Amino acid sequence: QLQASGGGLVQPGGSLRLSCAASGLATDDYSIAWFRQVPGKKREWISCHRRNDGGTYHANSVKGRFTISRDIAKNSVYLQMSNLKPEDTAVYTCAATTLEYCVVEEYTYNFWGRGTLVTVSS
Repeated sequence: QLQASGGGLVQPGGSLRLSCAASGLATDDYSIAWFRQVPGKKREWISCHRRNDGGTYHANSVKGRFTISRDIAKNSVYLQMSNLKPEDTAVYTCAATTLEYCVVEEYTYNFWGRGTLVTVSS
């Protein structure tokens, strides 16, 4: 299973690092993605770390501000978020797919973590 953590309250322009820790599965066997969801809105794919070659992908809404990374030794994936904006406020969750490439479709992900809330506000 996956467990997302690291959320909290941060001021606009601030930074946070989210963690996605895995238990019972090896993250390097999966492509891992981060999604976020604002209540009442559709869940949004934002970043993905591809298995095998470690390619990374980010949605245009976060490109240049968010960075996804993986630590195989810690069996974890991270999302470093910088220059946060109020519109980044959401529940963030991580998900794993056995696919060798990154996809945005939620149904392709086999495992989902419980979300962590990020609130960007002054």
